[in-house]
Amino acid sequence: MTVQMRPYLSPQEYLALERRAEFKSEYLDGEMIAMSGASRKHVLIGLNLAGGLKRELRERPCEVYANDMRVQIPATGLYTYPDIAVVCGERRFEDEHEDTLLNPILIMEVLSPSTESYDRGRKFEQYRALESLQEYVLVSQDRRRVEQFIRQDGNVWLFKDIAGMEQVVSLASVQCEIALSEIYDRIAFF
Repeated sequence: MTVQMRPYLSPQEYLALERRAEFKSEYLDGEMIAMSGASRKHVLIGLNLAGGLKRELRERPCEVYANDMRVQIPATGLYTYPDIAVVCGERRFEDEHEDTLLNPILIMEVLSPSTESYDRGRKFEQYRALESLQEYVLVSQDRRRVEQFIRQDGNVWLFKDIAGMEQVVSLASVQCEIALSEIYDRIAFF
């Protein structure tokens, strides 16, 4: 029996392929991992988050990126596409293409059934290696619930669980608030 091995790709080979690709792929340990499409709820929640953040941060030196801004974690080698990435102040990119962000302070992921355990586990582990990252937020698409992780002194992460339409998420990293009613605008739960 012959075992087929995928060829190892260098980060430079990955970026060259990714910049020409018709669909997005993550990269880790020499391998490209294709990303699947998103549901209606996932897309609407992501847009609601991006719109709310953009409005709240419009007069501040912050930029909000949704879906298509690749983030690289130099310490682990992961290249990924968070649902939302925010950078304030100086923006650092991997190269002159300015399509791979190195220093987000806030990352938000909308949870999907196929990626939830990854977003909570190995991906969050990778994200924690970003020195710039101050806050990681997981947003459910199955119920009105936001889970927030805020970096504290000593690299300790404070967890907050926010649920219910009347609640507000206070984002410490960017000093603004977004109501769950805005995050879940046009989203019905049965």
